[in-house]
Amino acid sequence: MKLSTTKTGPLAGCRIVEFDAIGPVPLAGMILSDLGADIVRIGRPGKAGVDAPGDKILLRGRNKIALDLKDPEQRDQAMALVSKADALLEGTRPGVMERLGLGPEDCFAHNPKLAYGRMTGWGQEGPLSQSAGHDLDYIAITGALGAMGRKGEPPSPPLNLVGDYGGGTMFLALGIVSAILSARTTGKGQVVDAAMTDGAAVLMSMFYAFHDVGMWKAEREANLLDGGTPFYRCYETADGGYMAVGALEPQFFAVLLEKLEIDAADFPQYDRARWGDMVTAFETRFASRTRDEWAAHFEGSDACVAPVLSIAEAPAHPHNVARQTFAERDGTMHPMPAPRFSGTPAAIGNSSDLDIEEALALWE
Repeated sequence: MKLSTTKTGPLAGCRIVEFDAIGPVPLAGMILSDLGADIVRIGRPGKAGVDAPGDKILLRGRNKIALDLKDPEQRDQAMALVSKADALLEGTRPGVMERLGLGPEDCFAHNPKLAYGRMTGWGQEGPLSQSAGHDLDYIAITGALGAMGRKGEPPSPPLNLVGDYGGGTMFLALGIVSAILSARTTGKGQVVDAAMTDGAAVLMSMFYAFHDVGMWKAEREANLLDGGTPFYRCYETADGGYMAVGALEPQFFAVLLEKLEIDAADFPQYDRARWGDMVTAFETRFASRTRDEWAAHFEGSDACVAPVLSIAEAPAHPHNVARQTFAERDGTMHPMPAPRFSGTPAAIGNSSDLDIEEALALWE
């Protein structure tokens, strides 16, 4: 049975085998698929379809098959797919794929140009490489978690955006694309060792630079971007909503004061002695109107103020609607592919459950 694909996007023509994993790997597969990569996702028998609630979005756009990788025949079938691929994604603990006979050296023997993407929290080596962990643990040792939250309180978990997705998914996806490009130039594949600790540390680069020159304190809520300034934080409104204020530059701060009807002479922006009073003044003003009233008041200005929306509300924001940032698909609201390309637009592909013969025929 010869199957055809009609995928578009800048990665159209790239073939990727994605092994079942949690956390950053499914999101990386989703993003690469949105950008046009043709992905076959290998799950365990009974686990290839949509099982978890997040899978309705995270597993979009891939062909899925089920294989028992502990069975030699089915492992060989997986290797047959790998031999036709440009890249591989896996997210097991170090050593697991080797024990299955699907480690890098096994795969390179069948496909020397393969980009072999490995996603872990701690990395392939190091004293913690065999330890269990989650996003919060990984960002804890990078300095990222310790910089977040309220002064005098425990650090606030930033969802799993910093470790799993920022430090993990994005660096895995970049690494895979880079290794594919390298293989096309050199003819040689390589391992992409993507560790969430490494990626989260890179995301902290600016703050390490600030710290090095004395511009960043270890104390929370004592810095420019951690809620320590009155003009970079959130304020509650009359209806219990919130407005996000990010008026860092003097010209934007001036607009903020103007829109709040506060005399600029009362609050020089960087007069720290006045920051406590500035916070009180801002709190009082924002508490005088509802969130949506303030949103309308600041709309289109350079005050750098925006309403804090819930997940349910965000798709209906006029800017998101105009840019089609979200769209409903099969009854589920999806964030649409990003970034945007002028010549090879990304798109959400169709998903199919295949058997191994159909998957191999797909890449003939």
